[in-house]
Amino acid sequence: MDTRFRVGVIASVHGIHGECKVFPTTDDVSRFKKLQKVFVGEKVLRIESVRFFKNMAICKFEGIDTPEEMQKLRTKDIMIDRADAVPLEEGENYISDLIGLKVVGEDGTCYGICGDILPTGANQVMQVRGEKDFLMPYIKQCILGVDLEKGEIRVHMLDGLLDL
Repeated sequence: MDTRFRVGVIASVHGIHGECKVFPTTDDVSRFKKLQKVFVGEKVLRIESVRFFKNMAICKFEGIDTPEEMQKLRTKDIMIDRADAVPLEEGENYISDLIGLKVVGEDGTCYGICGDILPTGANQVMQVRGEKDFLMPYIKQCILGVDLEKGEIRVHMLDGLLDL
């Protein structure tokens, strides 16, 4: 299990005071307001201020006061500790915990491993990598259960899903 999660990527320098534009990789960009410390590479950074513009968070970190200092961190991931992540509801899992798990059908057939969970407009989709790669809706009608101990995602295979 990952001990840290990526919540954003430093996209570019913003302004002359060491701020940066952050492309959020979390589903709730407002969570940047609640974060106090983050990890960028090997550095632990404290968030001094956050504001939002379009789909980006504009962040100022303590101790980084010039565009030149911030430029060194451009394209780096912003990570948080698992303990600082949004708490899960009953039956929910962190996506990073699902990646790499075996995808197993009701009859025990192993279809491959979970490569990623992708957001779409209506619901999330699981990318299954195996003998035949395919996408599967990550909805309760298809996902029967997740067993992190066994390393499995049990699924109900919809008719026609493998016919492509």
